[in-house]
Amino acid sequence: MKMELRLHEDTPFASNTWHLGPGVPRAIYVSAGQVTINGTVLEQDDGIVSSEELTIVAGGQGATLWRWEVTPESAAVAALAGRGTMRLAAPIYAAAISDSLLMRLDSVAFPPGGCALLHTHQGPGIRCLREGSIRIDTEGRSASYGPGGAWFEAGPEPVFAQAAQDQSSRFIRAMVLPRALMGVSSIHYVNEVDRGKPKSQSYRVWSEAAIEFPEE
Repeated sequence: MKMELRLHEDTPFASNTWHLGPGVPRAIYVSAGQVTINGTVLEQDDGIVSSEELTIVAGGQGATLWRWEVTPESAAVAALAGRGTMRLAAPIYAAAISDSLLMRLDSVAFPPGGCALLHTHQGPGIRCLREGSIRIDTEGRSASYGPGGAWFEAGPEPVFAQAAQDQSSRFIRAMVLPRALMGVSSIHYVNEVDRGKPKSQSYRVWSEAAIEFPEE
């Protein structure tokens, strides 16, 4: 069965309540506003990873959520509470990652002029820029992103990232990784000379959890 990693942007009205069924690995990031998920309040710039059934209540000012899901390619696309859009989808393959998997939601922040030296990861993920701007060089191509711009990285292809020179930049990402990396960075620097160099980027992990790919 073909699987996809999807990024949705949901914009529910104030105080709306909706439910997400169990068995689908999800990462949810609160880009704006506030939500309550299974009784726990999540403020702006917070997030969770879960495969459980979720009851989500938007705060009094509404909310904007970034929601990543691992789902069969054939699954229908639906916005939460009928408001929002699917921003990006890309195929992923469990066999190419590991026999056992986790999903991680984190952020990567750069000071002005910061960069991520040529590197790979041990699993795929979709990134979405929160602030600033960034240029991503990979597979012989170069693309630049501003706030809200989203892109997919498959993992094994080397990537170089250059952040804006005049402002701080940060992106949010959800990745599917080998479960053996629970609590461990997935990055690998391609050039041995770069491995001992000081790194400009910093990380914040909100949540990670063991997952199983859903059945169709």
